Amino acid sequence: MIKVGIEKMSFFSPHLYLDLVDLAESRQVDPDKYVIGIGQREQAVVPPTQDIVTMAANAADQFLTHAERETISEVIVATESGIDQSKSAAVYVQQLLGLNRYARTIELKQACYSGTYGLMRAKDYVTLHPDAKVLVIATDIARYGLATGGEVTQGAGAVAMLVSANPVVATLEDDSQFMSESLMDFWRPNYSDTAQVDGKFSAAVYRKFFQEIWSRYCAVEGRTLADFKALLFHLPFTKMGLKALQDVLPEVDEVKQADLLSAFEASRQYNQRVGNLYTGSAYLSLYSLLAHATDLAAGDRLGLFSYGSGAEGEFFSLILQPNFTAGINAAAVDHALAARRRVTVAEYEELFMGGLVGSSDQVVDIQSDPAKFILAGLQDHQRQYRQH
Repeated sequence: MIKVGIEKMSFFSPHLYLDLVDLAESRQVDPDKYVIGIGQREQAVVPPTQDIVTMAANAADQFLTHAERETISEVIVATESGIDQSKSAAVYVQQLLGLNRYARTIELKQACYSGTYGLMRAKDYVTLHPDAKVLVIATDIARYGLATGGEVTQGAGAVAMLVSANPVVATLEDDSQFMSESLMDFWRPNYSDTAQVDGKFSAAVYRKFFQEIWSRYCAVEGRTLADFKALLFHLPFTKMGLKALQDVLPEVDEVKQADLLSAFEASRQYNQRVGNLYTGSAYLSLYSLLAHATDLAAGDRLGLFSYGSGAEGEFFSLILQPNFTAGINAAAVDHALAARRRVTVAEYEELFMGGLVGSSDQVVDIQSDPAKFILAGLQDHQRQYRQH
């Protein structure tokens, strides 16, 4: 049986961010409500030069070799921030990255869950075609509206993963358990550019889904919490994942509880600094764990809970490979986050209300964006992408 999994991972987020203490003070809220209460410190702010396509391309471009660009079999882009009701974001990404024209390109949508389906689709394809490589990118912009209850859980970014039969980072195990139910905890109608959310209900559904899927997983696979080095979670805000973890911690002794809590702290470091990534959130958590945990080893089993409102959930495991750090570049992520510019609340509000507005031809000032791929405007109803 061949091993299939993640060969490489990369992450991109815009060069601007908002400090949530600044936001709390502006909204006349105790900063501890944001920093401690929901577990967030900063959130990415999206300039008009970035969208899901440019972020996806900027993420994947970091690791793709020339040979891989010539041979990629599929490009799967998972997002709930689509830019077109018909044309796939993946085909834009294919063009920007210079990928071969004989690759399949597809965009997936199922709230925050579709990145996981894309990953599983890639695993299945490579299992049948061991020489193939599939590019999976989860890219999103989380928007809830100014001065709304969800404002503090916004964010943006893209996580790119190369799936192959050379899983340098981790194998994807064939043990998924999943469930779905039609619920209205979070949704965004076609006529709205901000989400509708019942926050308390959504948080409760998230925990309910995790508990039910986790119980089913343990029953089917014959495993317990003690078999896992870490549990990773979809993190629209990091306190949500912590509460889900705390729900199952009584299943192990205090020493194991401490180990799992330590791993969780490592896994939420990046999420605390960029905010909600929707489809990419769980995979940024994985990246953060690999970058910050100091006691990981080959053979460690990691469990990942993926959740998408509306609602769908899945739990599966990954096995770390001997040279797993070779598949990520934590130093590059740390440098990019440190180099971001902190914006004022007034700047953030102006940017939030800006971007490409309406359908008229528009030109965007691209000079201040240091990213390789940028959005330069709109002409004849067509987005104009450029490469610096």
